[in-house]
This record gives sequence, C-alpha cells and structure tokens, in this order.
Amino acid sequence: MRGVGVVGGAISLVNAVAAGRGATLGIELGTRAEIEVTEGGGTHVGSDTASSRLARATIARIVPERHIKRYGIRVSVSSEVPAGYGLKSSSAASTAVALACSAVFGPYRDRRVLMAGVRASIDSGVSITGALDDACGCYYGGFNVTDNTANRIARRDRAPRGLSAVIFVPRKRRRGRPKDLRRSPGPFARAWGLARGASYWEAMNINGFAAAPALGSDPLIPARMLGAGALGASVSGNGPAVAAVCRSTDVTRVRRALAGEDGSIIVSRVSNRAARSWTAR
Repeated sequence: MRGVGVVGGAISLVNAVAAGRGATLGIELGTRAEIEVTEGGGTHVGSDTASSRLARATIARIVPERHIKRYGIRVSVSSEVPAGYGLKSSSAASTAVALACSAVFGPYRDRRVLMAGVRASIDSGVSITGALDDACGCYYGGFNVTDNTANRIARRDRAPRGLSAVIFVPRKRRRGRPKDLRRSPGPFARAWGLARGASYWEAMNINGFAAAPALGSDPLIPARMLGAGALGASVSGNGPAVAAVCRSTDVTRVRRALAGEDGSIIVSRVSNRAARSWTAR
C-alpha cells in the first residue's frame, strides 16, 4: 500500500526565533511525500542527508513502534520549494511525510500530524523552535499565528482572494545568525501582537526591517518591493529569500523593482488550500 501526502508552501510574516511566537501565510508551491509500505521492518529514505534524517524522525514520531518493526517503509519526497532559503521546505517535507503516514496507519487528527513534524524538526536539528507556525502555514494555508513555545495556534484566517507572493531568491545562499534575533525580541513581539490582531501586513513589514540586520539581508530589497505596491515584505524565515505579498495585478511592478538584483524570482499565488492525503495500491 502507498500513502500520499500533499501540502502547500508558506512564507514568513513574523519570525518565531526571537520570541518563540511566529506567523506565516500559505502559498501554492507544493510538496508531495509518498510512503510505500511492505512486509519486513525498516525505514528507507535514501542517502543520509538532513532531509532524510528529518523524514526518519517524522516517521518515528507518528508511526507506532510496532508498525515500524513489522513493516518496511520506503519514503520519497518531491517539492517545488527551494531548500535552504527560509521558504519552509523542511516543515513542508516533514508535514507531508506525517500526512502520508496518517493516510496508511491512521487517520490521525490534525494536531498529531502537525506535532509529529514539529517534534521531528527539533529531533533532527533543522529548527530551533520546531516551527509550528511554518507547519501550520503549509498544512492549513491562509494566515496562521502561533505560540511555538506553548505549541498553540493563536489565530487562523483565510487570506483575501487575488493575492500573490513575489519571492526573491538570491544567488548567494549566505545567511546571518538566526540566534542573534533573540538579542532584540521587542520588535518581533510587537509584530506578533499585530498579527494576533490581524494587522498582517504591518506585522510583516516590522519583521522584515527588524530581521534584516541579524540575517545579513539587504533592507533595501523589501523597501523597493513595498515602494512598487507590495502590501507587505520581509525576509522569509531565516533567509536569505525575501518575500513580498501584493495584489496579483501588481506582480509585474513588484518584479521590476528587483531588476538588477543577483538572483531569481518565484511568483506563487497565496493559498487557502488545506493539505490532502490518500492511499493507493
């Protein structure tokens, strides 16, 4: 039997590293995980990379041990999300794997699926906070505001129609020091409070300008995107990608604001679509 889990992507509105609380917005970039279950124990994920360790940790968190001993579980993950740029690739992968496991061994409740990926992210060292905000953005779509320290969802809203994310992915993958964000938690706490009150674009903008120095990002990039009509712009996650949200009719103007920058641009529609899963033989 095969289980399939498909989730969307997400971008940051508020970075959770500084104060343990974050906010995200779902986008359409997709990640698909498949597990194939056969007789005989063992989990097979390919090479020993960070992503394969994350997949193994996720399976260990969500599949009962008796099933892991009895069945062979082979995992494959494919994604439209570039890895290592702060665009939630790890959360998307772990959530998709957990969802695929739920299709075969469950069904499990939403919280169990989400927390399997969150705890696996900490177990495998790919996240400082467990990234509940990122997982919720990928799993539910729309706006998600979370308290990661308490593993609690504080607010969820559907996003308005007709919005797109314009994402600048710099050619150089240089990152700053995410832990330095904790030295000045005040702006991030304020941004989270605004997101908690549904002032999402203001929260995103405060986060962007507060995070840029610690993460080694050029603050002029989000500033130019805002000047071209973006509603909000920020370093996404721990960078180095910068994401802006705009009306779909303003995408061309926002893209033009990045002319001359050394990198690529991804455009993805903002999404309210929830994750989905199914089984196949």
